[in-house]
Amino acid sequence: MAEGTVVIDGLGFLEAPRWHDGELWFSDFFSRKVSSVDEGGKLTERTYIAGQPSGLGFLADGSVLIVATHEGHLVRLDGTTKTVAADIGATYRGGLNDMLVDPAGRAYVSTFPAPAIGKGAADPDAPRTAPLIFVDEKGNVEIAADDLQIANGISLTPDGKTLIVAETLGNQLLAFDVASDGRISNKRTWADLGERKPDGICLDADGHVWVGSIFTSEFVLVEEGGRVIRVIETPGRWATACALGGSDGKTLYGVTAYVTIEDFLDGRGKGAVEAFPVDTPAA
Repeated sequence: MAEGTVVIDGLGFLEAPRWHDGELWFSDFFSRKVSSVDEGGKLTERTYIAGQPSGLGFLADGSVLIVATHEGHLVRLDGTTKTVAADIGATYRGGLNDMLVDPAGRAYVSTFPAPAIGKGAADPDAPRTAPLIFVDEKGNVEIAADDLQIANGISLTPDGKTLIVAETLGNQLLAFDVASDGRISNKRTWADLGERKPDGICLDADGHVWVGSIFTSEFVLVEEGGRVIRVIETPGRWATACALGGSDGKTLYGVTAYVTIEDFLDGRGKGAVEAFPVDTPAA
């Protein structure tokens, strides 16, 4: 358990929190805006993505890559100018989800099977697997790994050699070896999460992973192999995704939602950014 504080609330369904340059950036599925909030709760709207923003990542030149879920695009935001950095939809026609951008500017994008949202997404006979996409620094797109049980949040170890991926319907974290060109291989289980279905994740300096266990309303810190180190409960609200940040890196920012499955599929519900003190800073 931990005593948290609400940084800002009254928002929509939030995803992909990222600490960057003194603020927490995030996507709002319902308003279709990418925004940021500082430690004092001041909100700044950054851009609008008609195709619904999801995963976020930052390039060395300060521009931002944004996943446009339903357009199949990776959008680059440079100041107020938006351009298409990659047309993932030309390679894969399902919905796009979360993303990690590595220091070389290469992106790993998790995906949904079609349809990505709406009543059909809850069909028990719908496909339960979808690929992980790799986009190189020039915008070339390829399938990095196939047949994942709905990949979600993604982290990269500081040495750049291991990619950790939340497999939501597999109830586990996967690991892949990363080659020098960014391509991945050797899929394996990094942590079995039991009943927990992981959404967004982040890595701390001890090499442990914070997991948004969305439907059990918990942020859970786990080590490789699956041992649970710490649990932060969020009663009555989904624990969707998380990021470590703050001036010393020791604040776990969690995006949460007062929502049901029916609300989410109908575009209803309210979301918040919450902050929890932790002992170990970001990786």
